[in-house]
Amino acid sequence: MRHPERRLLICVDMERYSRRSNVQQYEAQQDFHRLLQEAAGDVGLDRVGWTTQQAGDGELAILPRELPEARVIGRFVPELNRRLRRYNGSRLTAARIRLRVAVHQGMVHLDGANGFPGQAVVLVSRLCDAAPVRRALAAFPDAGIALVVSSDIYRDVVTEYPEEIRPERFRRIDVVHADKEFREQAWLCVVDEDITSWVDDVPPESTSLARDTSAGPTPGTGSVRGSLEHGGAAPTPGGIRTGDITVEGQNAVGPGAMAIGSVGRDAILRPDTDR
Repeated sequence: MRHPERRLLICVDMERYSRRSNVQQYEAQQDFHRLLQEAAGDVGLDRVGWTTQQAGDGELAILPRELPEARVIGRFVPELNRRLRRYNGSRLTAARIRLRVAVHQGMVHLDGANGFPGQAVVLVSRLCDAAPVRRALAAFPDAGIALVVSSDIYRDVVTEYPEEIRPERFRRIDVVHADKEFREQAWLCVVDEDITSWVDDVPPESTSLARDTSAGPTPGTGSVRGSLEHGGAAPTPGGIRTGDITVEGQNAVGPGAMAIGSVGRDAILRPDTDR
């Protein structure tokens, strides 16, 4: 086993690929590779040196160490987006190519027996497959690329060396894959679109990891879910009870936690309790 190397990683996935017919999939694959090749060449990048793992609807690319990260994010991605918009402008919706692109950096083994082992590879793949990224691209039907980058890439590259990318048009998102116990923050933009006012209208519970009910409610809500399930006394409606004290309202921190409040305002002692 060789030592892993720190590399820039790009994961690319086509929108709605599986809904295409066999012939449409074949044509999309051909045009996908051609567009990537042409966009890279236009900004001075040679894809011959990229180490890739192909999939029918996209690819994972591990870039050479000497390749400038700012050129990839600030020039290659915008150029690819322009080419996709031109390509899609003359095609029916079913034949268009629209991409989710994720960028991260980290340690990766280049000599894996069946791919590229490394947590950085797992993370960039999770970012590319994130539900908010899919929804953002769907919300802008004329866009070519939804770009999501890790917090490190946003801080070190996007904000410092943006080139043609506009940092103020990125939004921070939570990337959650509950079934894989995965949660990370990332930064999202739809290239050449302003998503700062876009409303991702999804209930919070659908984007959060499943919680252990014994951990109690979210601090500051006054909620008491789970207390009866664990044998606790029935709480006062709208508050929580810990020992001889019931706490009402937004100062209720949760069963099994500290009861924070002031007697006479938030905290109510039982009548038979010494004050």
